[in-house]
Amino acid sequence: MPAYIIAQINVTNPEQYKEYTKLTPAAIAKYGGKFIVRGGDKMTLEGPEETRRVVLIEFPDMESAKTFWHSAEYEEAKAKRKGAAEGSFVLVEGL
Repeated sequence: MPAYIIAQINVTNPEQYKEYTKLTPAAIAKYGGKFIVRGGDKMTLEGPEETRRVVLIEFPDMESAKTFWHSAEYEEAKAKRKGAAEGSFVLVEGL
């Protein structure tokens, strides 16, 4: 079953955040992932207004997503994100 990482991110340092976004596509692809949503227009339909950047990444399965998250490639990217953005990342299993 596919698995998805859902991220809601508040970018606090756009220049530094660019360094993070340069590293993530190759790391995601290496583990079979692909971006479904990467920022872009959004509209809150119910509840408090969502102002954070929304990212949705699809992986072939939960294990691939977990392997990506703990990979050396993504650890390097996460180090670039530190101090540039805050957010939540949730891994969910799809149908």
